[in-house]
Amino acid sequence: MSLMTANMISWHCFPAEIRLTVLEVLLQDGCSLADFATVSREWQTIIERHNFSRIKLTSSRVADFGSMVHRKRSLVRYIWLCLELQEYNCTECEPQDPESWGLSNAENALITTAIQDLFSALSVWEPDSSLLLDISVYPPSDSEHWFKYLTFEPDVASDMCGRDQHAKQSMLVKATDHHHGWIAGSRNSIPTSAAIDKVFEEIMGGGPFDDEEQEGQWWQQLPLVPAVTGVLLRQQTRGREIHYEPWREWLDVQQQWTDQSLRPLFESLSSDRLRRLVLFENFDQTYPASYMNLGCDPVRIPSSSVSRAVANASLTLEHPSASFIVEASHFFDARELSWKWPNLTWLALTSRLLVPQERPTELDDMLRAAAAAAAMKMPNLETMEIWNGEKGLAMLFRYQRAERGQPAVITWRGTWELTLRPLVIQAWDSVALRHRGQGHVIVKELLDAGACVKSHGDAIRHLKLSRPVIRPVSLRQIQMEHIIREGVQS
Repeated sequence: MSLMTANMISWHCFPAEIRLTVLEVLLQDGCSLADFATVSREWQTIIERHNFSRIKLTSSRVADFGSMVHRKRSLVRYIWLCLELQEYNCTECEPQDPESWGLSNAENALITTAIQDLFSALSVWEPDSSLLLDISVYPPSDSEHWFKYLTFEPDVASDMCGRDQHAKQSMLVKATDHHHGWIAGSRNSIPTSAAIDKVFEEIMGGGPFDDEEQEGQWWQQLPLVPAVTGVLLRQQTRGREIHYEPWREWLDVQQQWTDQSLRPLFESLSSDRLRRLVLFENFDQTYPASYMNLGCDPVRIPSSSVSRAVANASLTLEHPSASFIVEASHFFDARELSWKWPNLTWLALTSRLLVPQERPTELDDMLRAAAAAAAMKMPNLETMEIWNGEKGLAMLFRYQRAERGQPAVITWRGTWELTLRPLVIQAWDSVALRHRGQGHVIVKELLDAGACVKSHGDAIRHLKLSRPVIRPVSLRQIQMEHIIREGVQS
């Protein structure tokens, strides 16, 4: 008997629980598992399921993607299309010459080619369980100059990111870089408007299309991908779930143009097939100071037309959420008398009216005449959450449907005491009765004085929203940016 045969026999003598425990340790270790797939048929099945469940695709691999996973399509659950743009040096990190603004033709061509190739490959896949498509476009150099806290990770932390990236990131944020405003890992000056514009350059803004009509035709000709059930655009497709996380614009005029393009996009999302729409507009309260003389409102005022488009799209949804890109009062004001939300079970919106001691009458009107009135048209509503958060401020208003003859629960939680006037409570009593509840209970939770709200990311954590309004990896990035920027690393 050969030594190899003896070893195989001894291995199979171990109980199945021990064999699987060893494998679980290897899976958690993050090491390469390809060689271990030959240990046994049992391990091969589990390792293949693990290796093919999450796929990272770069521009160089997209063209061959279809053939790479042809026999393992049914195992794929998450695809991260990770498109790295050209690296740049300090002569380009805050460009002053308008001729150098925007992505290059080569970069725009790389993006369109990769998306075209991926959609073509996925178009022949049959729907099978769930498949999440995550699209990221970035230059690695962004974190080497002014914005050392920027990270680029897949939606859920995994070994695909590589540990070297995190080690490199940790090293960068500890460095002193006077030219880019960093001392001992803490930022001591705000980036210039040119530096911010460099990081937020518009994708496909200057090409490869001649005009918006040609770009629209290109999007329309992309093949359908029925196998894709969810899309993450962090930083327009069809599916049951869409997460869109853009940044706000830093020039007011640019924001107006963006809002004009967002309105038809959200109007197009009204579909019986789409179940969940999660919108989150990110922002940084320090950046507007760099545009002081260029026309940048320190506080983003959401467009009423965009809020209306999202409200209209929500009529067929089960789980709509819109943070900062929509104003809750605009959303509810858009309601027409004939509107009903037959499928909706959870709704989360932000409102700038949730600030201490400002416009209490407007807040009362929004909670009573608008939000409660809309809730009367939501027969399956389980939870509605209206919230707000920024540095030093966090507030949540929540209505929870009664369960099994219990009273409905109305909660406010925040950094100051919110007064709910009698007419507001009366309006939500009517909602509870419509939902077959027995009265209501009001839960008041004033956050501890020690609750540190450094950003809207911290506000989300303290408010304990019932469902995620942002992808976990994006929330971690927001919180980490503020920790690193202030030099309070843990």
